[in-house]
Amino acid sequence: MIGYTTIGVSDMDKACTFYSALLAELGATQLFGMDRIKFYGTSADAPMVAICVPHNKAPPSSGNGNMIAFPGGDRAGVDRMYAKAIELGASDEGAPGDRMPFFYGGYVRDTDGNKLCFYEMKM
Repeated sequence: MIGYTTIGVSDMDKACTFYSALLAELGATQLFGMDRIKFYGTSADAPMVAICVPHNKAPPSSGNGNMIAFPGGDRAGVDRMYAKAIELGASDEGAPGDRMPFFYGGYVRDTDGNKLCFYEMKM
């Protein structure tokens, strides 16, 4: 249902370093891009995440209530993704833990303030 989502960044080189290392944990690579936008995923036929310097040249901003969630696979995967993000310079927004009986998640903000979640959901 979702083709891709974009994350606004202020420094493409710094963001590429962060997202290349972080998303590699999920088996994703940089698939294609141009100077101001790069697409990450496992295939162009599957949902992708793009990082971009805003086209209007205004500073990127993270919205209140906006968040991108990445499946961690299992609890160990959630913990690994959270730790990797922190290692890469993300800030803590909620350490991994149970949020609901069927949901385990950890939250960070990337170096531009975008909120990310890594989760396991067992319904």
